[in-house]
Amino acid sequence: MASQKRIAKELAECTSSPPPGITVFLPNDSDVHRWHAVLEGPEGTVYQGGRFGLVVTLPAEYPFKAPTVTFATRIYHPNVTNDSLGNICLGLLKPENWKPSTRLASVLEAVRGLLVEPLPEDPLEARIADEFRNDRREFDKNARGYVQRYAKGPVKFEGSGTAPAPAEAGDNKKGSSGSGSGNTGTSGS
Repeated sequence: MASQKRIAKELAECTSSPPPGITVFLPNDSDVHRWHAVLEGPEGTVYQGGRFGLVVTLPAEYPFKAPTVTFATRIYHPNVTNDSLGNICLGLLKPENWKPSTRLASVLEAVRGLLVEPLPEDPLEARIADEFRNDRREFDKNARGYVQRYAKGPVKFEGSGTAPAPAEAGDNKKGSSGSGSGNTGTSGS
């Protein structure tokens, strides 16, 4: 039960005072172990103007075991798998680095930080990391292309409808998927 209280407290914190550029909501109010988040592409980056869906899955052993965070929106990035799975390589989520005192807001901020400053020395996609290091112009072009193709408009979460539109997000703190808004964004392959 302590885990449930911690999750409820962190959810309340993340929805009432979300990390900058991130909106958090539950796709299903009865499942606090699965969160959705929408990350706005940080200004001044190749991801600016994009809206990226994140899926946060909390294990039953949370906070003693790290959450799993994946991108629901395709993204061209050295630390994210270049497929519809969207796995993320983030040091603080690795089992050997995870600390139970780490808050989910900090995890979300760290994911956003990867968009500001990718870590090509610890890649999931070696080819993209090489491109980032050796041909930055080509990397930037490809990343912007992915933003245009996959990250414009409403964010789609596989099997769960769409994210609330930005204007709705503030009013839909713990709410639904916003499926009544008519959103039909893109994601996946």
